[in-house]
Amino acid sequence: MTRNDRKIDELRRRIPSFTCIAGCHDCCGPVTASPEEMARLPVKTEAEHASALAELSCPHLGRHGCEVYGERPLICRLFGTTPRLPCPNGRRPVYMIDTKTEQEIHRFHARTRQVLV
Repeated sequence: MTRNDRKIDELRRRIPSFTCIAGCHDCCGPVTASPEEMARLPVKTEAEHASALAELSCPHLGRHGCEVYGERPLICRLFGTTPRLPCPNGRRPVYMIDTKTEQEIHRFHARTRQVLV
């Protein structure tokens, strides 16, 4: 396990969770992720990526929602947990993410190579 993998796991544990509306994918769209996060996701074809991008969607979004929810990237986990990325349906955890953790996630994104999911 690399240093970045350990950091991803640590940050994931510190992001609060909440229950989304079943079938909702309002916050799903083109996002970026680190190579370590991408390695945890199923490989999609160029055609699947192109189709999702044309629809401003995510190639891992299926008919019943996120197909990689347990392995979703950090940026996806931030949606709804911070006032800067609010849930469009008003859902949120009991306690929003602490500022320190959110800043660490943004620093992680800034210092790692990011690729389009």
